Amino acid sequence: MPFQFHPLTIPEVILVEPQRFGDARGFFMETYQHEIFAANGIALQFVQDNHSRSAQGVLRGLHYQIDPYAQGKLLKVVVGEIFDVAVDIRRGSPTFGQWAGEILSAENGRLLYVPPGFAHGFCVLSETADLIYKTTNYYHPESDRGIIWNDPQIGIQWPIHEPLLSAKDEKLPLLAEADFNFSF
Repeated sequence: MPFQFHPLTIPEVILVEPQRFGDARGFFMETYQHEIFAANGIALQFVQDNHSRSAQGVLRGLHYQIDPYAQGKLLKVVVGEIFDVAVDIRRGSPTFGQWAGEILSAENGRLLYVPPGFAHGFCVLSETADLIYKTTNYYHPESDRGIIWNDPQIGIQWPIHEPLLSAKDEKLPLLAEADFNFSF
């Protein structure tokens, strides 16, 4: 099989490891195949692709869109390395307010699936990082929300301590004050 699927500590967040075929010329790998992903718990259709470039020390997040515009994301780093995080914000979930994180890099080739109902964020560990990702819904600015990156209730163990934040991300609310409408 061209992929291995590993549910993380929050089982709906799935780490995907594609099989690489390489030699002295380079490598080839499949990064998505709908039928195989659907059979392994990632059955939503993707409708938009995005590309983000960030400098070392940048932290983006924690972002999400409220229903009915919630987005699932399938993320892959093509240049550099990031620490990628998903936070469960589904009321009634046994893992509500908990996070799962993984290092994604161009070198390890891993992908991370973050389902709807989760806040997403990442920080850049390398000089720069290019992240490409598929979403299950279109960007909808009026539904865009977020949670502050260092909320002590969530307690993410970020590998950087003084991140570079956007003005928007600096002012995001705590989980206890955030606007979201997800249920388990």
